[in-house]
Parts: sequence; C-alpha cells; structure tokens
Amino acid sequence: MKLTYTLSSKEHYTNLKELLKVQFLISDRLLLKLKKANKIFVNSKVAPIYTTLKPNDTIEVIIDFEEDNSNIVPTKMNLKIIYEDAAYLIINKPAGIPVHPSMDHYQDSLSNGVKYYFDSIGLHKKIRPVNRIDKDTSGIVVFAKNEYIQECFIRQMKSHIFEKEYIAICSGTLKQKIGVINAPIARKENSIIERCIHDDGDVAITHYEVLDEIICPTPYSIIRCKLETGRTHQIRVHMQHIRSFSFG
Repeated sequence: MKLTYTLSSKEHYTNLKELLKVQFLISDRLLLKLKKANKIFVNSKVAPIYTTLKPNDTIEVIIDFEEDNSNIVPTKMNLKIIYEDAAYLIINKPAGIPVHPSMDHYQDSLSNGVKYYFDSIGLHKKIRPVNRIDKDTSGIVVFAKNEYIQECFIRQMKSHIFEKEYIAICSGTLKQKIGVINAPIARKENSIIERCIHDDGDVAITHYEVLDEIICPTPYSIIRCKLETGRTHQIRVHMQHIRSFSFG
C-alpha cells in the first residue's frame, strides 16, 4: 500500500514530519517504524523525516511491513466476502461464530478463517478486526490490512463517521416508535459476561426506529438500531431496559 502527496506552491510545512502528521495523520508509533524501515520517500528517494520540502515535491509512504500472525490458528472457512481491496476486507459474519479466538473458540472464530485466507493469498499481516459483533449476531465485520488503515478507522469511530447500524427482532411492540436510549451499561455483579443498566456504568446511547410489527402468533417488532457507542451487548441490554415501560 502506498500513500502519495504532492506539495503545492501555496503550501508550507516546517519539514517532512509535519506534512506526514498533517496530511496522512500518521501516528508517532507508525512513523517510527516507517523511518527505521526506510519507507518514506521524497521524489523517489529515501528521506529523513526532518527533510525541508519544496513546492512540487512528491512524498510517498510505503506501508508493506510483513508481520507475524502465528498467534492465530488458520482454519479453512467459507468466508462471505462482501468487499476487498489493498486496505481492508469486509466479511458478512453468520450468527454462531465469534469474531475473536478464545479459550472456548480457539480455532473456530472468524479471525481464524481470515488467518487461513490471508495465508492462502500470501498476505503476512496481523489479523485486525475493526469492529466487533457478538457471537450470536450476524452482520458486517471489517478487517484492516495494516496498522495505518486500522488507525484511520479508529479515528472515524471516535468522530462518529464510522456508523454502526443493526436490525433487531424484539418480542412485543413499542409505544414510542422512534427514540433514543441513553442508559449507562456495566457488568453484572459476579459476572464477566452479562451486562446491565447501572448508574456507574459506561455511557451507552442507542438510536432506534420501529420498522415493522408482526403477529406470529405473539407480537414482534423489527427495530433499526444505530449505535452512538459500542458497549458489549448494548442492543440487548437497552431493549430489555425499555421493555419494562415501553413494550405493550
């Protein structure tokens, strides 16, 4: 992957480092790696980060580090790839598969499948899922193919450019068809998995809209949820929270 920028006659930067920080938003950690590996160029020549720049200089950054990903066992899977390019991979994850390996899912997580796929195409990169969804939730998971792209997605999440939207099926019907749930979420006492609403929990905000209501034979609601935050089990906890006073 290559980042390229040509300096115009109207621009002025103190040095190459300043341009890299302003134009590419490269972190100090990644900048150090690029510097040590001689991956930064000005007019096709390796350049120190304190190089003085001139108008029409072309700056290139090559991000092609090989990385050790042997910490994840490769497992062949029928991955449902929605989109892929040099920067990231988008997969439609089915329900029943966790995103990350764990003690109970050491070889059958989505990351294990991505590791096998990366090996098959000769891509020696760490497995970097950008977003996480629960094991029993189906949906899109994005994998960054390098550290720089992962940093870009993290910035987008913090500024809410990267939006998370889900479709949930809930028992009952909501009296208020559109709304915002702003209720802090914390771990349940004596549990490392379960979550609950608690005054001392982390801020959690869910925007929701009822799309449809179905009777089969009991009533169900199909609800679109847009997450402003990404707490563990946020949708389940928030839907259960408003159920007590909103569901009919």
